Amino acid sequence: MKKEREHIIKTVEPGSIAEELELSPGDVLVSVNGQPVRDVLDYHYLTNEEYLEILVRKPDGEEWELEIEKEYEEDLGIEFENGLMDDYRSCSNRCIFCFIDQLPKGMRETLYFKDDDSRLSFLQGNYVTLTNMSDEDVERIITYHLEPINISFHTMNPELRCQMLNNRFAGDALKKARRFFEAGVTMNGQIVLCKGINDGEELAATIEKLAGYLPYLQSVSVVPVGLTSHREGLYPLEPFTKEDAGKVLDLIHAWQEKIYREHGTHFIHAGDEWYLLAEREIPQASAYDGYLQLENGVGMVRLFREEIREGLKELPGDERERTVTAATGKLAAPILQEAARQIQEKYPGVRLQVISVENRFFGERITVAGLLTGRDLKEQLSGRELGEELLLTENMFRDGEEVFLDDMTAEELSGALQVPVTIVKSDGKAFLEAVLGLKENENLKETGAAYRERQPYEHRP
Repeated sequence: MKKEREHIIKTVEPGSIAEELELSPGDVLVSVNGQPVRDVLDYHYLTNEEYLEILVRKPDGEEWELEIEKEYEEDLGIEFENGLMDDYRSCSNRCIFCFIDQLPKGMRETLYFKDDDSRLSFLQGNYVTLTNMSDEDVERIITYHLEPINISFHTMNPELRCQMLNNRFAGDALKKARRFFEAGVTMNGQIVLCKGINDGEELAATIEKLAGYLPYLQSVSVVPVGLTSHREGLYPLEPFTKEDAGKVLDLIHAWQEKIYREHGTHFIHAGDEWYLLAEREIPQASAYDGYLQLENGVGMVRLFREEIREGLKELPGDERERTVTAATGKLAAPILQEAARQIQEKYPGVRLQVISVENRFFGERITVAGLLTGRDLKEQLSGRELGEELLLTENMFRDGEEVFLDDMTAEELSGALQVPVTIVKSDGKAFLEAVLGLKENENLKETGAAYRERQPYEHRP
Protein backbone atom coordinates (compact mmCIF):
# COMPACT_ATOMS: atom_id res chain seq x y z
CA MET A 1 0.00 0.00 0.00
CA LYS A 2 1.33 3.41 -0.98
CA LYS A 3 2.46 5.51 1.97
CA GLU A 4 0.80 8.91 2.20
CA ARG A 5 3.19 11.72 1.35
CA GLU A 6 3.86 14.22 4.13
CA HIS A 7 3.37 17.86 3.19
CA ILE A 8 6.42 19.48 4.78
CA ILE A 9 6.55 23.28 4.91
CA LYS A 10 9.63 24.69 3.18
CA THR A 11 9.16 28.44 3.69
CA VAL A 12 6.74 30.79 5.44
CA GLU A 13 6.14 34.17 3.81
CA PRO A 14 6.92 37.14 6.10
CA GLY A 15 3.79 38.96 7.22
CA SER A 16 1.54 36.09 6.15
CA ILE A 17 -1.22 34.29 8.04
CA ALA A 18 1.12 31.33 8.46
CA GLU A 19 3.73 33.52 10.18
CA GLU A 20 1.09 34.95 12.53
CA LEU A 21 0.16 31.37 13.46
CA GLU A 22 3.86 30.68 14.22
CA LEU A 23 4.18 28.00 11.57
CA SER A 24 7.77 27.19 10.64
CA PRO A 25 9.78 25.31 8.02
CA GLY A 26 9.75 21.61 8.88
CA ASP A 27 6.16 21.63 10.12
CA VAL A 28 3.83 19.14 8.45
CA LEU A 29 0.33 20.02 7.21
CA VAL A 30 -1.88 17.06 8.19
CA SER A 31 -5.39 18.15 7.19
CA VAL A 32 -7.65 21.08 6.30
CA ASN A 33 -11.19 21.18 7.71
CA GLY A 34 -10.78 17.55 8.72
CA GLN A 35 -9.92 16.42 5.20
CA PRO A 36 -6.57 14.98 4.11
CA VAL A 37 -4.77 16.92 1.38
CA ARG A 38 -3.79 14.70 -1.56
CA ASP A 39 -1.99 17.30 -3.64
CA VAL A 40 -1.75 20.98 -4.50
CA LEU A 41 -5.18 21.03 -6.18
CA ASP A 42 -6.82 19.89 -2.95
CA TYR A 43 -4.75 22.38 -0.96
CA HIS A 44 -5.75 25.41 -3.02
CA TYR A 45 -9.40 24.42 -3.08
CA LEU A 46 -9.68 23.58 0.62
CA THR A 47 -7.82 26.70 1.81
CA ASN A 48 -9.89 29.13 -0.26
CA GLU A 49 -12.63 29.32 2.38
CA GLU A 50 -13.02 32.19 4.86
CA TYR A 51 -13.00 29.88 7.90
CA LEU A 52 -10.48 27.06 8.21
CA GLU A 53 -9.46 24.50 10.76
CA ILE A 54 -6.01 23.12 9.99
CA LEU A 55 -4.05 20.41 11.72
CA VAL A 56 -0.27 20.81 11.78
CA ARG A 57 2.34 18.46 13.24
CA LYS A 58 5.52 20.02 14.62
CA PRO A 59 8.93 18.34 14.21
CA ASP A 60 8.79 17.05 17.82
CA GLY A 61 5.50 15.26 17.07
CA GLU A 62 3.21 17.76 18.82
CA GLU A 63 0.03 18.47 16.86
CA TRP A 64 -1.56 21.93 16.66
CA GLU A 65 -5.19 22.49 15.76
CA LEU A 66 -5.54 26.03 14.43
CA GLU A 67 -8.64 28.05 13.57
CA ILE A 68 -8.30 30.68 10.84
CA GLU A 69 -10.62 33.47 9.74
CA LYS A 70 -9.53 35.21 6.57
CA GLU A 71 -10.67 36.70 3.27
CA TYR A 72 -11.99 34.31 0.63
CA GLU A 73 -9.09 32.98 -1.52
CA GLU A 74 -6.54 34.76 0.71
CA ASP A 75 -3.31 32.76 0.66
CA LEU A 76 -1.85 31.33 3.86
CA GLY A 77 1.70 32.14 2.79
CA ILE A 78 3.13 28.63 2.80
CA GLU A 79 5.48 27.00 0.31
CA PHE A 80 5.97 23.24 0.54
CA GLU A 81 9.12 21.21 -0.08
CA ASN A 82 7.28 19.42 -2.89
CA GLY A 83 5.51 22.03 -5.02
CA LEU A 84 2.88 19.55 -6.25
CA MET A 85 2.49 17.94 -2.80
CA ASP A 86 2.58 14.66 -4.74
CA ASP A 87 4.72 12.73 -7.24
CA TYR A 88 5.35 14.42 -10.58
CA ARG A 89 3.74 12.68 -13.55
CA SER A 90 6.00 11.94 -16.47
CA CYS A 91 4.83 12.18 -20.06
CA SER A 92 3.36 9.03 -21.60
CA ASN A 93 3.71 10.31 -25.19
CA ARG A 94 6.50 9.86 -27.71
CA CYS A 95 5.90 13.03 -29.71
CA ILE A 96 7.60 13.19 -33.09
CA PHE A 97 8.72 16.75 -32.27
CA CYS A 98 9.76 16.23 -28.62
CA PHE A 99 12.66 18.52 -27.80
CA ILE A 100 13.93 16.38 -24.94
CA ASP A 101 14.46 13.45 -27.33
CA GLN A 102 16.78 15.78 -29.25
CA LEU A 103 19.08 16.57 -26.32
CA PRO A 104 22.69 15.38 -26.49
CA LYS A 105 23.79 12.72 -24.05
CA GLY A 106 25.66 13.52 -20.86
CA MET A 107 23.54 16.41 -19.58
CA ARG A 108 22.14 16.53 -16.04
CA GLU A 109 19.46 13.94 -15.38
CA THR A 110 16.65 16.39 -14.60
CA LEU A 111 16.73 17.77 -18.17
CA TYR A 112 15.60 14.40 -19.54
CA PHE A 113 12.46 14.26 -17.40
CA LYS A 114 9.32 14.87 -19.47
CA ASP A 115 6.43 16.24 -17.47
CA ASP A 116 2.82 16.19 -18.61
CA ASP A 117 1.10 17.06 -15.34
CA SER A 118 -2.18 18.97 -15.34
CA ARG A 119 -1.35 20.41 -11.93
CA LEU A 120 1.69 22.17 -13.40
CA SER A 121 -0.63 23.75 -15.95
CA PHE A 122 -2.56 25.40 -13.13
CA LEU A 123 0.50 26.22 -11.01
CA GLN A 124 3.15 27.25 -13.52
CA GLY A 125 1.39 27.68 -16.84
CA ASN A 126 2.88 24.53 -18.38
CA TYR A 127 1.11 23.10 -21.44
CA VAL A 128 -0.29 19.57 -21.13
CA THR A 129 -1.53 17.11 -23.75
CA LEU A 130 -4.42 15.74 -21.61
CA THR A 131 -3.28 12.14 -22.23
CA ASN A 132 -2.07 11.82 -18.63
CA MET A 133 -5.21 13.36 -17.14
CA SER A 134 -7.63 10.93 -15.51
CA ASP A 135 -11.40 11.40 -15.35
CA GLU A 136 -10.94 12.16 -11.65
CA ASP A 137 -8.46 14.93 -12.52
CA VAL A 138 -10.94 16.42 -14.97
CA GLU A 139 -13.74 16.34 -12.41
CA ARG A 140 -11.55 17.94 -9.73
CA ILE A 141 -10.50 20.76 -12.05
CA ILE A 142 -14.15 21.37 -12.95
CA THR A 143 -15.34 21.13 -9.33
CA TYR A 144 -12.55 23.33 -7.99
CA HIS A 145 -12.82 25.56 -11.09
CA LEU A 146 -9.05 25.76 -11.37
CA GLU A 147 -8.07 27.84 -14.38
CA PRO A 148 -6.66 28.55 -16.82
CA ILE A 149 -5.73 25.09 -18.09
CA ASN A 150 -3.08 25.28 -20.82
CA ILE A 151 -3.46 22.58 -23.45
CA SER A 152 -1.15 21.37 -26.22
CA PHE A 153 -3.60 20.61 -29.01
CA HIS A 154 -1.27 20.44 -32.05
CA THR A 155 -4.17 19.20 -34.18
CA MET A 156 -7.89 18.55 -33.77
CA ASN A 157 -7.69 15.58 -36.12
CA PRO A 158 -7.86 12.61 -33.66
CA GLU A 159 -6.04 10.16 -35.94
CA LEU A 160 -3.28 12.64 -36.76
CA ARG A 161 -2.91 13.55 -33.08
CA CYS A 162 -2.36 9.88 -32.24
CA GLN A 163 0.39 9.76 -34.86
CA MET A 164 2.06 13.01 -33.76
CA LEU A 165 2.05 12.06 -30.06
CA ASN A 166 2.68 8.34 -30.69
CA ASN A 167 -0.10 7.59 -28.23
CA ARG A 168 -3.23 5.68 -29.21
CA PHE A 169 -5.24 7.61 -26.60
CA ALA A 170 -4.20 11.06 -27.83
CA GLY A 171 -7.26 11.51 -30.05
CA ASP A 172 -9.77 10.55 -27.35
CA ALA A 173 -8.00 12.90 -24.92
CA LEU A 174 -9.37 15.85 -26.90
CA LYS A 175 -12.80 15.05 -25.43
CA LYS A 176 -11.50 16.35 -22.08
CA ALA A 177 -11.14 19.83 -23.60
CA ARG A 178 -14.79 19.61 -24.63
CA ARG A 179 -15.71 18.83 -21.01
CA PHE A 180 -13.78 21.89 -19.80
CA PHE A 181 -15.57 24.03 -22.38
CA GLU A 182 -18.98 22.74 -21.34
CA ALA A 183 -18.10 23.44 -17.69
CA GLY A 184 -16.94 26.98 -18.47
CA VAL A 185 -13.30 26.41 -17.47
CA THR A 186 -10.92 28.94 -19.04
CA MET A 187 -8.28 27.44 -21.35
CA ASN A 188 -5.34 28.50 -23.51
CA GLY A 189 -4.05 26.40 -26.38
CA GLN A 190 -0.79 25.68 -28.18
CA ILE A 191 0.07 24.19 -31.56
CA VAL A 192 3.61 23.06 -32.31
CA LEU A 193 3.66 23.17 -36.11
CA CYS A 194 5.54 20.51 -38.07
CA LYS A 195 6.15 21.03 -41.78
CA GLY A 196 4.00 18.85 -44.02
CA ILE A 197 2.21 17.25 -41.06
CA ASN A 198 -0.17 19.56 -39.20
CA ASP A 199 0.25 22.74 -41.26
CA GLY A 200 -1.68 23.96 -44.30
CA GLU A 201 -5.21 22.56 -44.54
CA GLU A 202 -4.77 20.62 -41.31
CA LEU A 203 -3.90 23.84 -39.46
CA ALA A 204 -6.92 25.61 -40.96
CA ALA A 205 -9.22 22.77 -39.88
CA THR A 206 -7.72 22.80 -36.38
CA ILE A 207 -8.22 26.57 -35.99
CA GLU A 208 -11.82 26.27 -37.16
CA LYS A 209 -12.61 23.57 -34.60
CA LEU A 210 -10.80 25.32 -31.76
CA ALA A 211 -12.68 28.56 -32.47
CA GLY A 212 -15.81 26.62 -31.52
CA TYR A 213 -14.51 26.60 -27.92
CA LEU A 214 -14.65 30.39 -27.64
CA PRO A 215 -14.95 32.21 -25.27
CA TYR A 216 -13.59 29.70 -22.73
CA LEU A 217 -10.64 28.82 -24.94
CA GLN A 218 -9.36 32.38 -24.91
CA SER A 219 -6.21 32.09 -27.04
CA VAL A 220 -4.17 29.66 -29.14
CA SER A 221 -0.52 30.07 -30.16
CA VAL A 222 1.18 28.54 -33.19
CA VAL A 223 4.93 28.00 -32.80
CA PRO A 224 7.41 26.30 -35.16
CA VAL A 225 8.92 22.99 -34.12
CA GLY A 226 12.41 23.30 -32.63
CA LEU A 227 14.95 21.05 -34.36
CA THR A 228 18.38 20.39 -32.88
CA SER A 229 21.32 18.66 -34.57
CA HIS A 230 20.81 15.59 -32.35
CA ARG A 231 17.93 13.87 -34.17
CA GLU A 232 19.55 10.54 -35.01
CA GLY A 233 16.91 7.82 -35.30
CA LEU A 234 14.01 10.25 -34.81
CA TYR A 235 11.09 11.08 -37.09
CA PRO A 236 12.35 13.01 -40.16
CA LEU A 237 11.19 16.60 -39.69
CA GLU A 238 12.15 19.51 -41.94
CA PRO A 239 12.80 23.12 -40.91
CA PHE A 240 10.46 25.84 -42.13
CA THR A 241 11.76 28.25 -44.79
CA LYS A 242 11.09 31.97 -45.21
CA GLU A 243 8.43 31.14 -47.81
CA ASP A 244 6.82 28.58 -45.46
CA ALA A 245 6.68 31.14 -42.67
CA GLY A 246 4.93 33.62 -44.95
CA LYS A 247 2.24 31.05 -45.80
CA VAL A 248 1.70 30.24 -42.12
CA LEU A 249 1.29 33.93 -41.31
CA ASP A 250 -1.12 34.48 -44.20
CA LEU A 251 -3.31 31.63 -42.98
CA ILE A 252 -3.25 32.81 -39.36
CA HIS A 253 -3.98 36.44 -40.29
CA ALA A 254 -6.97 35.39 -42.41
CA TRP A 255 -8.41 33.48 -39.46
CA GLN A 256 -7.66 36.36 -37.09
CA GLU A 257 -9.70 38.72 -39.25
CA LYS A 258 -12.64 36.30 -39.44
CA ILE A 259 -12.65 35.51 -35.73
CA TYR A 260 -12.21 39.15 -34.73
CA ARG A 261 -15.25 40.14 -36.80
CA GLU A 262 -17.34 37.44 -35.13
CA HIS A 263 -16.01 37.46 -31.56
CA GLY A 264 -13.98 40.66 -31.02
CA THR A 265 -10.75 38.77 -30.28
CA HIS A 266 -7.84 37.71 -32.49
CA PHE A 267 -7.76 34.29 -30.73
CA ILE A 268 -5.13 32.57 -32.91
CA HIS A 269 -1.60 33.99 -32.61
CA ALA A 270 1.67 33.37 -34.43
CA GLY A 271 4.88 33.10 -32.43
CA ASP A 272 7.39 35.88 -33.04
CA GLU A 273 9.71 33.41 -34.77
CA TRP A 274 7.37 33.26 -37.76
CA TYR A 275 7.60 37.03 -38.35
CA LEU A 276 11.37 37.09 -37.96
CA LEU A 277 11.81 34.10 -40.28
CA ALA A 278 9.46 35.59 -42.88
CA GLU A 279 11.11 39.01 -42.44
CA ARG A 280 7.75 40.64 -41.80
CA GLU A 281 6.85 43.43 -39.41
CA ILE A 282 5.75 42.43 -35.91
CA PRO A 283 2.06 43.31 -35.27
CA GLN A 284 1.04 46.21 -33.06
CA ALA A 285 0.29 45.63 -29.37
CA SER A 286 -3.48 45.65 -29.93
CA ALA A 287 -3.19 42.47 -32.01
CA TYR A 288 -2.06 40.43 -29.00
CA ASP A 289 -5.25 40.66 -26.90
CA GLY A 290 -3.35 41.52 -23.73
CA TYR A 291 -0.35 39.24 -24.39
CA LEU A 292 -2.10 36.04 -23.26
CA GLN A 293 0.50 33.91 -25.06
CA LEU A 294 3.64 35.75 -24.03
CA GLU A 295 5.09 32.65 -22.36
CA ASN A 296 5.10 30.99 -25.80
CA GLY A 297 7.08 33.76 -27.44
CA VAL A 298 3.98 35.47 -28.83
CA GLY A 299 4.31 39.25 -28.69
CA MET A 300 7.60 39.35 -26.79
CA VAL A 301 9.26 41.46 -29.47
CA ARG A 302 6.42 43.98 -29.60
CA LEU A 303 6.23 44.23 -25.80
CA PHE A 304 10.00 44.64 -25.49
CA ARG A 305 9.97 47.44 -28.08
CA GLU A 306 7.11 49.18 -26.27
CA GLU A 307 8.95 48.91 -22.95
CA ILE A 308 12.14 50.37 -24.45
CA ARG A 309 10.21 53.22 -26.08
CA GLU A 310 8.23 54.06 -22.93
CA GLY A 311 11.31 53.74 -20.73
CA LEU A 312 13.40 56.10 -22.85
CA LYS A 313 10.52 58.57 -22.90
CA GLU A 314 10.64 58.72 -19.09
CA LEU A 315 14.40 59.21 -18.86
CA PRO A 316 16.03 62.66 -19.15
CA GLY A 317 19.20 61.60 -21.00
CA ASP A 318 22.68 62.69 -19.90
CA GLU A 319 26.36 62.53 -20.76
CA ARG A 320 27.26 59.36 -18.89
CA GLU A 321 29.88 57.14 -20.48
CA ARG A 322 29.50 53.40 -20.37
CA THR A 323 30.41 50.39 -22.53
CA VAL A 324 28.64 47.05 -22.10
CA THR A 325 27.97 43.94 -24.17
CA ALA A 326 24.75 41.96 -24.52
CA ALA A 327 25.14 38.42 -25.84
CA THR A 328 22.04 36.71 -27.18
CA GLY A 329 20.76 34.21 -29.73
CA LYS A 330 20.42 34.87 -33.43
CA LEU A 331 16.67 35.46 -33.12
CA ALA A 332 16.82 38.33 -30.63
CA ALA A 333 20.05 39.99 -31.82
CA PRO A 334 18.40 42.38 -34.34
CA ILE A 335 15.88 43.45 -31.69
CA LEU A 336 18.62 44.31 -29.20
CA GLN A 337 20.64 46.08 -31.90
CA GLU A 338 17.61 48.24 -32.65
CA ALA A 339 17.33 49.04 -28.91
CA ALA A 340 21.04 49.88 -28.80
CA ARG A 341 20.58 52.53 -31.52
CA GLN A 342 17.62 54.05 -29.68
CA ILE A 343 19.51 54.17 -26.39
CA GLN A 344 22.54 55.83 -27.98
CA GLU A 345 20.39 58.58 -29.48
CA LYS A 346 19.48 59.71 -25.97
CA TYR A 347 22.74 58.67 -24.30
CA PRO A 348 25.55 59.35 -26.81
CA GLY A 349 28.20 58.22 -24.34
CA VAL A 350 26.66 54.79 -23.85
CA ARG A 351 27.89 52.07 -26.17
CA LEU A 352 25.98 48.79 -26.23
CA GLN A 353 27.62 46.04 -28.24
CA VAL A 354 25.22 43.23 -29.22
CA ILE A 355 26.80 39.90 -30.09
CA SER A 356 24.80 37.15 -31.77
CA VAL A 357 25.97 33.78 -30.44
CA GLU A 358 25.55 30.69 -32.62
CA ASN A 359 24.10 27.66 -30.85
CA ARG A 360 26.70 25.01 -31.59
CA PHE A 361 25.64 22.84 -28.65
CA PHE A 362 22.11 22.15 -29.98
CA GLY A 363 22.71 23.17 -33.59
CA GLU A 364 22.45 26.35 -35.62
CA ARG A 365 18.69 25.89 -36.18
CA ILE A 366 18.13 26.67 -32.50
CA THR A 367 18.20 30.46 -32.40
CA VAL A 368 16.49 31.41 -29.11
CA ALA A 369 18.62 32.93 -26.33
CA GLY A 370 17.12 30.66 -23.67
CA LEU A 371 18.85 27.59 -25.12
CA LEU A 372 22.37 29.01 -25.28
CA THR A 373 24.97 27.24 -23.14
CA GLY A 374 27.87 28.57 -21.12
CA ARG A 375 30.25 26.66 -23.38
CA ASP A 376 29.07 28.42 -26.54
CA LEU A 377 29.19 31.80 -24.83
CA LYS A 378 32.70 31.16 -23.55
CA GLU A 379 34.05 29.93 -26.89
CA GLN A 380 32.53 32.71 -28.99
CA LEU A 381 33.17 35.62 -26.61
CA SER A 382 36.72 34.75 -25.55
CA GLY A 383 39.30 37.28 -26.68
CA ARG A 384 36.71 39.97 -27.46
CA GLU A 385 36.55 43.37 -25.79
CA LEU A 386 33.33 43.19 -23.78
CA GLY A 387 33.47 46.45 -21.84
CA GLU A 388 32.40 46.93 -18.23
CA GLU A 389 29.76 44.17 -18.08
CA LEU A 390 28.37 41.24 -20.01
CA LEU A 391 24.56 41.26 -19.97
CA LEU A 392 22.71 37.94 -20.28
CA THR A 393 18.98 37.27 -20.13
CA GLU A 394 17.65 35.27 -17.19
CA ASN A 395 16.08 32.83 -19.70
CA MET A 396 19.52 31.27 -20.20
CA PHE A 397 19.59 30.03 -16.61
CA ARG A 398 17.85 27.46 -14.45
CA ASP A 399 14.98 28.98 -12.47
CA GLY A 400 16.34 30.66 -9.36
CA GLU A 401 19.93 29.63 -10.11
CA GLU A 402 22.86 31.04 -12.05
CA VAL A 403 23.53 27.81 -13.95
CA PHE A 404 23.38 27.26 -17.73
CA LEU A 405 21.91 24.17 -19.40
CA ASP A 406 25.38 22.62 -19.65
CA ASP A 407 25.97 23.15 -15.90
CA MET A 408 28.48 25.96 -16.32
CA THR A 409 27.80 28.73 -13.80
CA ALA A 410 27.64 32.46 -14.44
CA GLU A 411 30.59 32.84 -12.07
CA GLU A 412 32.67 30.38 -14.10
CA LEU A 413 31.84 32.22 -17.33
CA SER A 414 32.72 35.54 -15.72
CA GLY A 415 36.08 34.17 -14.60
CA ALA A 416 36.86 32.72 -18.03
CA LEU A 417 36.01 35.97 -19.85
CA GLN A 418 37.43 38.26 -17.15
CA VAL A 419 34.30 40.46 -17.11
CA PRO A 420 31.41 40.79 -14.65
CA VAL A 421 28.28 38.94 -15.79
CA THR A 422 24.94 40.60 -15.07
CA ILE A 423 21.78 38.50 -15.36
CA VAL A 424 18.92 40.65 -16.65
CA LYS A 425 15.18 40.04 -16.46
CA SER A 426 13.60 39.57 -19.89
CA ASP A 427 11.81 42.91 -20.17
CA GLY A 428 12.66 46.30 -21.63
CA LYS A 429 12.69 48.15 -18.30
CA ALA A 430 15.25 45.78 -16.77
CA PHE A 431 17.32 45.85 -19.96
CA LEU A 432 17.45 49.67 -19.96
CA GLU A 433 18.43 49.73 -16.29
CA ALA A 434 21.23 47.25 -16.95
CA VAL A 435 22.59 49.03 -20.03
CA LEU A 436 22.55 52.46 -18.36
CA GLY A 437 23.80 51.17 -15.01
CA LEU A 438 20.73 52.46 -13.16
CA LYS A 439 19.93 51.15 -9.72
CA GLU A 440 16.86 48.95 -9.49
CA ASN A 441 13.67 51.01 -9.83
CA GLU A 442 15.67 54.22 -10.27
CA ASN A 443 13.82 56.60 -12.63
CA LEU A 444 11.87 53.86 -14.38
CA LYS A 445 8.42 52.60 -13.41
CA GLU A 446 7.00 49.17 -14.24
CA THR A 447 5.69 48.91 -17.81
CA GLY A 448 4.77 45.54 -19.30
CA ALA A 449 6.97 43.38 -17.11
CA ALA A 450 3.99 42.01 -15.21
CA TYR A 451 3.14 39.91 -18.25
CA ARG A 452 6.43 38.07 -18.15
CA GLU A 453 5.99 34.73 -16.47
CA ARG A 454 7.58 32.97 -19.37
CA GLN A 455 7.51 29.22 -19.82
CA PRO A 456 9.36 27.28 -22.50
CA TYR A 457 7.60 25.65 -25.41
CA GLU A 458 6.31 22.17 -24.68
CA HIS A 459 9.09 19.62 -24.21
CA ARG A 460 11.83 22.25 -24.22
CA PRO A 461 14.11 22.10 -21.17
